[in-house]
Amino acid sequence: MTRIDFHSKVPDKIAYACRLVRKARSADMKIVVFAANPAQMTAIDDALWTFSEQDFLPHVNAGDELAGVTPVILTHDAGQALPHHQILLNLSRETPAHFARFERMFEIVSADEEDLLAGRERYRQYQQRGYPLTHFVAEKS
Repeated sequence: MTRIDFHSKVPDKIAYACRLVRKARSADMKIVVFAANPAQMTAIDDALWTFSEQDFLPHVNAGDELAGVTPVILTHDAGQALPHHQILLNLSRETPAHFARFERMFEIVSADEEDLLAGRERYRQYQQRGYPLTHFVAEKS
């Protein structure tokens, strides 16, 4: 069963996601980042290239021919075929389709009131379905 970690009141979802990707990659994990829309996917793509001068975080879009051999996959398309299912980072306000295929999912929720409400609703849904949940409140930076 997918283990789900909520990270709420995150001041900058993109920067926070980059830190989580770096941490997961240092543990040799494969990650799928599910963005809310094409603009957010472009933002995370750009941020992963410039996030750290010391860390190379190889990533491609889910439809890329190198997706099967790349450890970090970016998508905003819930129906997109994915090459691996270790970690899912959800940056959207929706429950990602097929999230249960993943070993672990991180729900990244900003301090925005609408995002918080959507996050609480997803938390309740996962809780009602019996998923193991943890919750972390981001520290202000």
